[in-house]
Amino acid sequence: MRAVVVPGAPGAGEAAAPPGRLSAGVWCAAAAFVAVELAVSARYGFHRDELYFVVAGRHLAFGYVDQPPLAPFLTRVATALFGTSPSAVRVFPALAGGAAVVLTGATARVLGGRGPAQALAAVAMACAPVTLAAAHLANTTVYDLLAWASIVYFALLATRAGRPRAWLGAGLAAGLGLENKDLLLLLVVTLAVGLLVAGPRAALRERWLWAGVALALALWLPNVVWQAAHSWPELTMSRALRKEHSTGSDYTTVLPAQLVYLGVAAVPLAVIGARRILRDGPLRFLAIAAVLVLAFVVVDIPGRPYYTDGLLALVFAAGAVAIQARTASDRAVRRWLAAPVAGAVASVVLILPVLPEAALAHVHGIHKLNYDLTETIGWPQLATRVEAVYRGLPAGARQHAAVFTANYGEASALVLYGRGLPPVLSGHNTYWLWGPGAAPDATVIAVGAAPQLRQFFASCTDDAVFRPPHNVVNDENGVTISTCTGPTGPWSSFWARLKHYD
Repeated sequence: MRAVVVPGAPGAGEAAAPPGRLSAGVWCAAAAFVAVELAVSARYGFHRDELYFVVAGRHLAFGYVDQPPLAPFLTRVATALFGTSPSAVRVFPALAGGAAVVLTGATARVLGGRGPAQALAAVAMACAPVTLAAAHLANTTVYDLLAWASIVYFALLATRAGRPRAWLGAGLAAGLGLENKDLLLLLVVTLAVGLLVAGPRAALRERWLWAGVALALALWLPNVVWQAAHSWPELTMSRALRKEHSTGSDYTTVLPAQLVYLGVAAVPLAVIGARRILRDGPLRFLAIAAVLVLAFVVVDIPGRPYYTDGLLALVFAAGAVAIQARTASDRAVRRWLAAPVAGAVASVVLILPVLPEAALAHVHGIHKLNYDLTETIGWPQLATRVEAVYRGLPAGARQHAAVFTANYGEASALVLYGRGLPPVLSGHNTYWLWGPGAAPDATVIAVGAAPQLRQFFASCTDDAVFRPPHNVVNDENGVTISTCTGPTGPWSSFWARLKHYD
């Protein structure tokens, strides 16, 4: 079948893309980005999600209660190659972030941008707070960002550059992306709506597009089968997240948060890019997809405003090309580089672990400004505190004891950092699915979980209150460690009632 060619777009009597290689500025921006991420990767400690993924990687499966298997699998590979440390598990996220920066420059090239425009788009992506923050942690966000940028890039190659085989690349990115996060379905569906409404509709008849769809489904199928076999826990998770992140304050902050995540200094570039895709006929299918994605996030889960940021590569690339088209010289385009760079320099202390840990306790509102940053403080100390409570038990009680935690972060920290602790259990997400096994039940050290256990034990006594180093404010500050004795029955008799997915 012939390539799909859009009248007035590259491929209709003009070059499909500017000749030559991708601008050196793009590669420099990506290299600098990766270097910065790796330079700070060992500062502070593991994030609760990273701890969870390290443990989940030791229980490899085609799915988990709260996400598909890709991120835990990559964490397993990283620990096998580099050891179990924060810097080790953060190598792949840094590289994924760098790849997203390169794809942003490449997207500008497909849209007709010369070297300076490609570099501007790449630098804006590298300096965006959401990119810097996402690529610092080994969770699902950075891989999701890369998958969205990849699909948009290949869709543009197929529709605007007249290269229909690029739909296979989009299918590969979609399939791998769906093995990371189901949110990617939102982009796939909205792109299909955009093509149907605004065209080029001929793309929907293109055999390479359907080959890409088939490839994506084949890659995603193992997780779908796992979800079906386990009663679709991710649907339960989605409902829980929607309820948790749809408060009144979420609705009032979701739109301003869009500007914060892309970088306030880069807002003019993003606005120009948004106008470009809205007004450019061959790009209108992407504009429709972007509007639908934003509307979904605002209406359905406003407490997750960064769910829209997979489209930043497109917006920055379109903005850079539009600026190049209306300026007199490449030098004028390069002057735009100052804004995102200055914005990143001004905000990096709130995005990456640059400050001393002790300083975080004195930054007002830091837990709200960057929740993930403060969640990397205190896990080894929590394990030490639980160990002390365990060692304080009578010798006979220690032989028949277990630990039960309120969340997967606590459980995973105790698995990784605990020395000589008994089996560690939790009812949170996939920990509940893993079950209690043969863990003892006569004495249970409850970490933040005494309220859950009291109805199943004769007595729960509070032993200690945990405070992270320097009294940094995070979710573990003030967690009570208790000892519960006198179970009403074995774990199996009440395990089903300990389940909580959120």
